[in-house]
Amino acid sequence: MKLLTNVDFLRSQTAIKISALLFVSFAFFYLGKHWSDGYQQLIFFTRQGSSSSSSPTVALSPNVDKPFNISQLINETHPESESNSVDNVNNRDVSAPPPSPVSASAPPPPLDQIKNYGVVDENGTMSSEFEVGDFDPDLVDNWGNDTEIEVERSEDSRAGFRIKKFGLCKESLREYIPCLDNEGAIRRLKSTDRGERFERHCPEAGKGLNCLVPPPKGYRVPIPWPRSRDEVWFSNVPHTRLVEDKGGQNWISRDKDKFKFPGGGTQFIHGADQYLNQISQMVPDSTFGQRIRVVLDVGCGVASFGAYLLSRNVLTMSVAPKDVHENQIQFALERGVPAMVAAFATHRLLYPSQAFDLIHCSRCRINWIRDDGILLLEINRMLRAGGYFAWAAQPVYKHETALEEQWEEMINLTTRLCWTLVKKEGYVAIWQKPYNNSCYLSREAGIEPPLCDPDDDPDNVWYVDLKACITRLPDNGYGANLAPWPARLETPPDRLQSIQIDAYVARKELFKAESKYWNEIVASYVRVLHWKKIRLRNVMDMKAGFGGFAAALTQNQLDGWVLNVVPVSGPNTLPVIYDRGLIGVMHDWCEPFDTYPRTYDFLHAAGLFSIERKRCNMSTIMLEMDRILRPGGRAYIRDSIDVMDELLDIARAMGWQAIVRPTSEGPHASYRILTCEKRFLRTSSKGSKS
Repeated sequence: MKLLTNVDFLRSQTAIKISALLFVSFAFFYLGKHWSDGYQQLIFFTRQGSSSSSSPTVALSPNVDKPFNISQLINETHPESESNSVDNVNNRDVSAPPPSPVSASAPPPPLDQIKNYGVVDENGTMSSEFEVGDFDPDLVDNWGNDTEIEVERSEDSRAGFRIKKFGLCKESLREYIPCLDNEGAIRRLKSTDRGERFERHCPEAGKGLNCLVPPPKGYRVPIPWPRSRDEVWFSNVPHTRLVEDKGGQNWISRDKDKFKFPGGGTQFIHGADQYLNQISQMVPDSTFGQRIRVVLDVGCGVASFGAYLLSRNVLTMSVAPKDVHENQIQFALERGVPAMVAAFATHRLLYPSQAFDLIHCSRCRINWIRDDGILLLEINRMLRAGGYFAWAAQPVYKHETALEEQWEEMINLTTRLCWTLVKKEGYVAIWQKPYNNSCYLSREAGIEPPLCDPDDDPDNVWYVDLKACITRLPDNGYGANLAPWPARLETPPDRLQSIQIDAYVARKELFKAESKYWNEIVASYVRVLHWKKIRLRNVMDMKAGFGGFAAALTQNQLDGWVLNVVPVSGPNTLPVIYDRGLIGVMHDWCEPFDTYPRTYDFLHAAGLFSIERKRCNMSTIMLEMDRILRPGGRAYIRDSIDVMDELLDIARAMGWQAIVRPTSEGPHASYRILTCEKRFLRTSSKGSKS
């Protein structure tokens, strides 16, 4: 009896211990399952084998610390019917490989880790976690020459098409300017006597560029400013025509793998600096960098005149046609100097009235007195009230009968324009435009050229013919009374009141608000993205408004210049941009832009695509952006959410590295930022297609 009692006691203690152990095990299992730090749930139960008699076992899941694909597990556990599988095959991307079978026991693949490159994080907060480095020419190799098209089917079985990858253009298009290289349209011109062949003749709708313009072989990262003022890589602009024609005039020379720019010109063989000093002494009131801030250089050559004015706080728009020296503008932009392809022919240039404080022509090969002076009248339209015209040419200083006659005709024409000859010295003559209309109104009746009609808009420039009349100056003095630089950058100009916009608040308040808005954004880019460490020399603002983005770059002391583009689809704000001491141009983004490929380091577009998509194809604009952007260059597109997906697809089809980011307003704002970097695409060895 005693032995039995001990056995019962032992059994009861053992039972209690076993029960306690089971309770503790269950409690830890429950807490570990439901109160784990990770949100992913682990799978503890698995089945071994396919026999119905196999019992479940407990084991540590191979999915520990790995993301778990719930959808894949469901599809493996509940296979679809045969009919559904057939439908999926019919609707699957035809270019994608068939799905491979997945073993039930194999763990799902981990999701790709997302790498953050953006300006703001997922909460809309400015972040400093960026990787900003040098351009790597090996980012993309052998991109290929064929355009890949992906077929997409909608729910109603209608097929659509999407460009999956744009191919590279043929090598002959590597310097293609669509609206200036349209040989078919040029051959159909009725006359070319007045230089019509150098003007815009764009391809017909649907026949424009549909491929990526390749760089020349051996293309290299451009030499940074200010070294680029004096030298550029030969491989980036591999043309020797200018060296052969102008080598003896101190324009340009070749030294091994570089072009060198001594800073000379046809009429200033002793250097641009000495030439600028001469002009300053001839017109003491001109004051480069204060009263004279914005200049137009006509027939600029390689733009040494504008390049050396930059050090005097003067911004120069250098223009020249694509003529026998067709690469001069390409050299200017490769150097990092503002320049555009443009010609004085039959249409107004794409700049507003009273844009330039000084207009300069040094042997620009333009006959100013032809057609009753219609080309000099265009100069008069763009010249600011009280502005100067400097002419350096043979009729100024050579005493030959034909040249002396040209000088007399020039004096006669400028007198009828009410210009005052300020000084004639050496190679140069300088005139000044009047400040108001009093001289024009006091001329004798019948004097030619007449004043333009009062209803003529001198700021209307898009495909507008030249007019043989004198542009009237505003009676209220708008455009003449400007603060000296740099105060004029932030001073709301008088012509702000003449801009045709729907304003619900005071225009000056709009002006100041835009400036503050962009200054804060650019300051954050400088701080977070380290913009002062990356190349931002040649910059284009594709929808410039009042020029607030360009002003912000100036205020943040970024060593670059901005071409402010004002789309024809919106209000013409160009007069305000020039009054601020900035430069810009009118343009229609449904057509290509007049510049060489690979001429801009940074493209900025805010609110452009959501407006222009109503008028033209977004891929057309994006392909044009790719044409004018340098390899390694960047593009920032700020626009509404509803265009971002399509823009992202187009950017990736062009080989750009592109990421959609929230704006500083946060992830729930209606706008996003598409940050892009153009990668270096190599031509494959199989040849190329257009």
